[in-house]
Amino acid sequence: MHIGIDVGGTNTDAVLMSGETMLASVKRPTSANVTDGIVAALAGLAEAGPLDASAVAAVMIGTTQFTNAVVERRQLSRTGVVRLGLPAGTGVPPMSDWPRDLAATVGHHVHQAHGGNEFDGRVLSPLRPDELRAIGERLAADGVEAVAISSIFSPVSQDAELAAESLLREALPGARYSLSHRIGRLGLLERENATILNAALLAFAETVTEAFTAALTSSGIDAPLYLSQNDGTLMDVMYARSYPVSTFASGPTNSMRGAALLTGLADCVVIDVGGTTSDIGMLAGGFPRQAGSEVDIGGVRSNFRMPDVVSVGIGGGSRVRAEGQGAAGPVTVGPDSVGHALRERALVFGGDTLTATDVAVAAGLAEIGDPALVRGLDRHLVRHALERITHRIAETADLMRVTPDPLPAVLVGGGSVLLGDRLPGFDTVSRPKDAGVANAIGASIAQAGGEVDRIYTLGAGGRAGATEAARTEAAERAVAAGADPATVEVVDIDELPISYLPGNSVRIRAKAVGNLLLGESR
Repeated sequence: MHIGIDVGGTNTDAVLMSGETMLASVKRPTSANVTDGIVAALAGLAEAGPLDASAVAAVMIGTTQFTNAVVERRQLSRTGVVRLGLPAGTGVPPMSDWPRDLAATVGHHVHQAHGGNEFDGRVLSPLRPDELRAIGERLAADGVEAVAISSIFSPVSQDAELAAESLLREALPGARYSLSHRIGRLGLLERENATILNAALLAFAETVTEAFTAALTSSGIDAPLYLSQNDGTLMDVMYARSYPVSTFASGPTNSMRGAALLTGLADCVVIDVGGTTSDIGMLAGGFPRQAGSEVDIGGVRSNFRMPDVVSVGIGGGSRVRAEGQGAAGPVTVGPDSVGHALRERALVFGGDTLTATDVAVAAGLAEIGDPALVRGLDRHLVRHALERITHRIAETADLMRVTPDPLPAVLVGGGSVLLGDRLPGFDTVSRPKDAGVANAIGASIAQAGGEVDRIYTLGAGGRAGATEAARTEAAERAVAAGADPATVEVVDIDELPISYLPGNSVRIRAKAVGNLLLGESR
């Protein structure tokens, strides 16, 4: 059996699965201490179903801990930044486009050194060992805990970053290191930003994974722990400690994977309505469609893999307000939300705040709390609020289309009760059974995965040799994330032309997935 857990802003959902069959599910309010919510969810599973702790083969958790740490500017390590590229690369120094408060939290420990490559792989300037050792000594004196190393065109050649790490470790043997060729894609600034964020989260990643492991232990579960990645796959604890940024946006991704299982659809738009936001994404071939451009994380532009998801500030906890005179006037819904305090502040629970959940209950769309507490709501207010919710979500979902062909819509998430059975612009609207815990289901069924996005110089093997090298590297990364080597397969591979590069260079993206390596085989 597997346990899938998704920690949202309002609720922590947990499911007990046997293969692809759900045995039990629970929802518990997300607490300020996320670990307490996980323990409560596990206790709820023990009460709700036949939970034999000794029979649990794996636990999968989707968490927003690392995203929240960046957004809230907390739990980030003092981080040194080393860019290899002198005498070039000085026009825009590292962290130039960062929000001031986030840059101050990480610290202004920025250094530039010789190294890097030209776009065709030629050495831009040789590394200077003495220069890097001196930088290491200054970073050690500054008390940095982590180091982010970026190099011009490191996707073409990683040699400079690897050599720089070795030299810096002489002065900083106890620091944690993050190298850009392992994190981001083409584009120095965005790749560098992603690497700095990853480095700043490394210490926190150890704390979080240890807390999750302790939560399982206190619940009597002795099983491997996996964290959800933002491409719909999983990574084991050790991998997660090295790449915490891979968890960003894993919540919507889990919901999409859960929707695929619950409906059997491989291509559709998935609308995940939670307590604070509605996350809208596309399933393509059973996996979330990836964003093709830079993404913004806490005000920082980055270019590591992320699902193509658009969020709308509407959820079950969104505050509803009647503007102007009387309830028949204009109505606004969100973007502010009561969040995890829904059960204390919503009217149906005896609170004093009108929320989207109250409106849905008053309209008869859901049975939550005490419906008698909202029977007196003005009908015009209820109707206008629901129309506002439906049209905002439908308009945003329609923007996800890439063709005019008919596209089914799938509603999941506990807040999906806010929407009826019709959605403007969509002929087919599906609300599968157990849609309220689709996120946890998606976490529980995910496979381990690995991805490579690199520029290869075509040698004697030509394009076939470069493609095979990409396939091999992606498969190796999947195994490193916890996949059984015997089950790994490459599910997606793209060859992308790049302007200005010589004809013997090509950019290849490959993705491999495999079943988790569990039990005695592990």
